[in-house]
Amino acid sequence: MGALYRKEMSDHIHSKRFLIVLLLILLTSCASIYGALSSLSSETASDSGYIFLKLFTLSGNSIPSFTSFIALLGPFVGLALGFDAINSERSEGTLNRLVAQPIYRDAVINGKFLAGATIIFLMVFSMGLIAGAVGLLATGIPPSGEELGRVLVLLFFTSVYICFWLALSILFSVLCRHAATSAMVVIALWIFFALFMTLVVSIAANVLYPMGQTATASQILANYNCQMNLNRLSPYYLYSEAVSTIMNPQVRSTNIILPQQLSGAINGYLSLGQSLLLVWPHLTGLLALTAVVFAVSYISFMRKEIRGR
Repeated sequence: MGALYRKEMSDHIHSKRFLIVLLLILLTSCASIYGALSSLSSETASDSGYIFLKLFTLSGNSIPSFTSFIALLGPFVGLALGFDAINSERSEGTLNRLVAQPIYRDAVINGKFLAGATIIFLMVFSMGLIAGAVGLLATGIPPSGEELGRVLVLLFFTSVYICFWLALSILFSVLCRHAATSAMVVIALWIFFALFMTLVVSIAANVLYPMGQTATASQILANYNCQMNLNRLSPYYLYSEAVSTIMNPQVRSTNIILPQQLSGAINGYLSLGQSLLLVWPHLTGLLALTAVVFAVSYISFMRKEIRGR
């Protein structure tokens, strides 16, 4: 597997596709930091705490924030690295020669996934360091240890989130015979989770818990909880909710808070450890989704007949 891992890493790094994806991510990251800097002065006038974190969460001049860009474009990175991982080698006839070598068959798919995951982690952390360096040079305000820890957690969450889409694209690369088909399926799922799932969930929740003019507080709460639980089946929603919690220390809960629960609460910031406790289920969910999807692709690849094209 080590030889396959090094071979896949070399193929990714030297491919024009990787360079185009890397350039696109860097440009969008720099654009988001520029938009955050343009609105930073007005934002710090009302709240001067955690200025370095605001570089990643603020949007300005019709430019989305860094976290919004990554939530939307992150799946594209995983898709680009994995949509033709298996079916392209099958269509070119190289998969037959590859498995004919004295290597285990599972080393093929394991090496491809590990190489793609390594590229994703390197890309995300490099992008985060560059964006942070640009923000540091522009503001001249160094981050505190708390802020640096939150940014590192953000980058780790982002890497796991993109690895889920890498595993999903590898799955359809195994199931679909042509690379174009697997790419179209993953793109359709990407668009559904990012744009349409919230609408579908809202309709389903309104059917299960109707919201009329005479709706009671318990019905409104049940409708809201239903929407939240269904939305959390989406990796896009899980990532967005987790990142907004980590990057905003003022967020004290990821669920609805009733007025009686706020009685006696002290207004302030949560520590990094407390914020991590809030988003731990989100990280577990993303890791579980990634593991399940890759396990399905692993089993499908091990059981698939590959002697013919």
